[in-house]
Amino acid sequence: MERANSSSLEGFILMGVSDHPQLETIFFVGILFSYLLILFGNSAIILLSSLDARLHTPMYFFLSNLSSLDLAFTTSSVPQMLTNLWGADKTISYGGCVTQLYVFLWLGATECILLVVMAFDRFVAVCRPLHYTTIMNPRLCWLLAAIAWLGGLGNSVVQSTFTLQLPLCGHRRVDSFLCEVPAMIKLACVDTSLNEAVLNSVCTFFTAVPLSVILISYCYIAQAVLKIRSAEGRRKAFNTCLSHLVVVLLFYGSAIYGYLLPAKTSKQDQGKFISLFYSVVTPMVNPLIYTLRNKEVKGALKRLLGKGREVS
Repeated sequence: MERANSSSLEGFILMGVSDHPQLETIFFVGILFSYLLILFGNSAIILLSSLDARLHTPMYFFLSNLSSLDLAFTTSSVPQMLTNLWGADKTISYGGCVTQLYVFLWLGATECILLVVMAFDRFVAVCRPLHYTTIMNPRLCWLLAAIAWLGGLGNSVVQSTFTLQLPLCGHRRVDSFLCEVPAMIKLACVDTSLNEAVLNSVCTFFTAVPLSVILISYCYIAQAVLKIRSAEGRRKAFNTCLSHLVVVLLFYGSAIYGYLLPAKTSKQDQGKFISLFYSVVTPMVNPLIYTLRNKEVKGALKRLLGKGREVS
């Protein structure tokens, strides 16, 4: 028992992104640059959505939630990752590891639900345009957002707590750059078949099922878009929905690969890079995907910058 619980006193050693120390400087620069883009891009979306009255719509309300989530999601792992890449010390305290485990899983599961909510918003906007403002009223928007955040929290509390019950027998080397469920399961010195089965079941519910629902909804959306007579209307609906669909495929694709594969049979390097993808790359590209082809966001940014010049 003393050996099994020794990790709670000594903490853990994060093995990092790669097994090649000479690449750490390159990873540090790349991840730092990505993190700065994440902070800037997602903060800009939140700021524009709150300050510009034209963006006070359900779509941008949920997009602001997604940006807030991505900011917290990356901040729960990237600072620790940068610290370990920069110096020789690769350790993380037991409390820090447990906190990261709960928060990272909470926010990841929340994003799974939130993307379904955003798909529902687009479905109503395209397939029920005349009833959109009635259906997507502020009360329902806040309720759907609360379900996403609380649903993710509930999943994290159950799954993380279940994972932490595993005896580690003094094992401290986490073969990853952060404390997440698959990496923690690998540390266990007992049979983890039940934990892997629970992990697969829960992750199927939070990834494969929502992805299927989203893809089905987009089949109906595609049919509705093709019926729009105006070429401009079709283009606008297509661009808006395409942005969301790209984000969905990037996030769910990497999450399914990282979590639904058996924890002890997935390849080490592949698992690390997939984790890096959905924890850093996806939150970085989300603002770019939603804003590069979005005239409303570009217009809001121009109006905000124009006001700034007038004030100065």
